[in-house]
Amino acid sequence: MSSPSVPIDLQCERLCKAFGSHQAVCDVTFEIPRGSFFSILGPSGCGKTTLLRMLAGFLEPDAGDIRIKSRSMLGVPPNKRPLNMVFQHLALFPMMSVGDNIGYGLRRRGVGADEIRRRVADVLERVGLPGAGAKRIEQLSGGQKQRIALARCLVLEPAVLLLDEPLGALDLKLREQMKIELKQLQQTFGTTFVYITHDQSEAMVMSDRVAVMNHGRFEQVGTPQALYDAPLTPFVAGFVGDSNCIDGHLAGGSQGQCIVTAQGLDLAVVLAGASPVRAGDAVEVFVRPESIEVARGVHDMASDNQLIATVETVLFDGANSRIEVCGRTNRLDLLVRLPQTHEFADLRRGDIVSLGWMSGQTQCFAARRREDGGNP
Repeated sequence: MSSPSVPIDLQCERLCKAFGSHQAVCDVTFEIPRGSFFSILGPSGCGKTTLLRMLAGFLEPDAGDIRIKSRSMLGVPPNKRPLNMVFQHLALFPMMSVGDNIGYGLRRRGVGADEIRRRVADVLERVGLPGAGAKRIEQLSGGQKQRIALARCLVLEPAVLLLDEPLGALDLKLREQMKIELKQLQQTFGTTFVYITHDQSEAMVMSDRVAVMNHGRFEQVGTPQALYDAPLTPFVAGFVGDSNCIDGHLAGGSQGQCIVTAQGLDLAVVLAGASPVRAGDAVEVFVRPESIEVARGVHDMASDNQLIATVETVLFDGANSRIEVCGRTNRLDLLVRLPQTHEFADLRRGDIVSLGWMSGQTQCFAARRREDGGNP
């Protein structure tokens, strides 16, 4: 929850929406302080688009309330809500100039021509495209079109700006650039952004807080760092960032550090989450690829958990290069991030490596039922 001294721009309480027997959004509650960059992250079909459409006014909730600046939006049509929306395909008018695109909403509101020119020039300056008002839309690059779509909304000074996967149609390099630009623009304008995405990198890089959504519910809401370092559910542990998921059974121990048996290997782990786990229960253990220390050949790794493995695949990706390995005696498959040292430059399939990681670098949860999304 936010500090009482920070005004709340958007608040949702126990929102629900069903389509027949399918519960698309179930009991969702959250609030967004003014000037925040808030992302809703989840896989396809998790309910985030339904939630967005309720916020925008295109759908009415079956239950619950939506408040913008303390005013309920129930029954308020989309064009009367103090928010705007940027779509993935931008919907810029190709027959209009850049300036006319940006000023379109102001003209619809009856703003005078001189005031429109002033505000269009100001917003173009703030999005880094001064003097571009006379250009045609087809003269712009993909990144410039993104900024014009944002400018067209921000010139209207909405309380909340909804962004529906606006980077999805861009190529990879431009998408990476626009993640930085979007965050900078949000900070420049101070407008509250609500960003919908299935791309965890977008959510983690840009957001102040992220809600991870699954099967119509928010599994966890927190800072990107909290979601990554301290997931509260196995779904969050597996969905946010890369992670190895190891199925096993709890062999013993107390709340905190325990022993899990997985494919004949005893692993020292740390219990996470709120659900109680007893000896003999099925569990899921998560360990991140970058948490695993690697050495060539057979070595004592001086770690709580050790494994001698064979390299199955080398995945070269510059600073994010990884290897897929398989335990020599227990067939445990792991993804391991390679340190950026010359020692591993010639690592090949079939090479023997030693792996080690500490119990504190694991997250252990009670195993999920299949219907709960057992495979994130």
